[in-house]
Amino acid sequence: MERFGLTRSMSAKGCSPDNAAAEGFFGRMKTEAVYPEKWEEHTRNEVLALVDEYIRWYNAHVR
Repeated sequence: MERFGLTRSMSAKGCSPDNAAAEGFFGRMKTEAVYPEKWEEHTRNEVLALVDEYIRWYNAHVR
């Protein structure tokens, strides 16, 4: 996160329901989209585009 100047923010401190939902989403995203990729072969913009694409797919099909 620091390397690319990104800030982590999922919810207010101490808000367990928000944290559980965020953890579930990120766990699923890592299993389905992150682990299968060889990230060192991608540029920063490609990684951001892949994450954006997964989030858009997730919002359209999983909710």
